[in-house]
Amino acid sequence: MFDDRTDAGTLLGSLVAREGVDADVVLAIPRGGLPIGRPVADALDIPFDVVVAKKLGAPGNPELAIGAVGADGSVWLNDDLIDQIGVGETYLESEREQKSEAAREKERQYRGEGQIPAVEGKRVLVVDDGVATGATTIACLRQVKKAGASYVALAVPVGSPSSIEGLRGEADDVFCLETPFQFGAVGQFYRVFEQVPDEVAKTYLDG
Repeated sequence: MFDDRTDAGTLLGSLVAREGVDADVVLAIPRGGLPIGRPVADALDIPFDVVVAKKLGAPGNPELAIGAVGADGSVWLNDDLIDQIGVGETYLESEREQKSEAAREKERQYRGEGQIPAVEGKRVLVVDDGVATGATTIACLRQVKKAGASYVALAVPVGSPSSIEGLRGEADDVFCLETPFQFGAVGQFYRVFEQVPDEVAKTYLDG
């Protein structure tokens, strides 16, 4: 149980420092990843920025992730679930376009008209406050890979065992403090897990 995201980020920063993680930049997934990522970037003494993706929701059930799309259009689809609930191509394409634009708008909120940090040939550590399904995490990892990073690792305080194991196939390394057997939601492992407003999240980029 973590006190809050800052506590979890401090512990995660200690872990990656002990592990000798050699990264050039930390990219956090907004919004909850920002309070986690700042102490991680400080522990490694490297630059800090964001990488953005949006969940693709199922028809009639937007909270059910059938995939995710990055601000650059990088997409991951849960093909088994899509087949299981019978999602059509027309819906998928419409949802992908809509959420990709939403991700780009979110990126602009955080960075203005600036571009994602140049990661070509760089070693990148992607950070979030936890992993449930892993959909947005996968979209973010693929986005960084597509941008030409030479090494892409993931660091999170907590995640479901199955999702963390699955993410090992998406990242060069995965660092996770806790993988509880009984995993319901990320928030259950934090004493304080309030929504982080964009205005607050952006302040973490300033150091």
